[in-house]
Amino acid sequence: MSEQLTIALSKGRIYKDTLPLLEAAGIEPLEDPSKSRKLILPTNQENVRLLIVRATDAPTYVAHGAADIGVAGKDVLMEAPSDNIYELLDLKIAQCKLMVAGPEREKPHGHRLKIATKYLKSAQAYYAQKGEQVDLIKLYGSMEIAPLIDLADRIVDLVDTGNTLRANGLVPLEHIADISSRLIVNQHAYKTKFKQIDHIVKQFKSVIES
Repeated sequence: MSEQLTIALSKGRIYKDTLPLLEAAGIEPLEDPSKSRKLILPTNQENVRLLIVRATDAPTYVAHGAADIGVAGKDVLMEAPSDNIYELLDLKIAQCKLMVAGPEREKPHGHRLKIATKYLKSAQAYYAQKGEQVDLIKLYGSMEIAPLIDLADRIVDLVDTGNTLRANGLVPLEHIADISSRLIVNQHAYKTKFKQIDHIVKQFKSVIES
């Protein structure tokens, strides 16, 4: 009999977009996380369960072995890299871009650029690569407000349609990275449960490539 396999997923878009991939691997959750308060969901396979976690926490659960595999956005992985995780597959879901954005016509400023973002590591690495010194201001949401009230000159954030930027008088200025959800695996689990995990990877690939 196969060993217990735990898959870390977050609610919302990533969960919905991952369902067809799971189905291709023969895995179907027996409960809907949007209707259930349970955070550990059984599936049609007795030895496979789903762990419902915050999107930003998925790599932590996988890195520490609480989950064997998981799905996490590349933006999250860029902020919290781990030596205990392998990034196995680009799932081509939840696609967007990490961008620098700001007013189309910036006000003159006699100081270092102030950048509002929750992606501190990614922003710092990007500007360091450009040889620019900037002041980073950590915000967890509603980044678009910052340039409007002179808290920051620009923001670094995920951009999908760009509608929120436009609604707040901002435009995308510089592209940092293409973002999508990735299948990640705990290094130890990849060795000890390789057959189970490899089956899932192959089924996911077949859906993505088709």
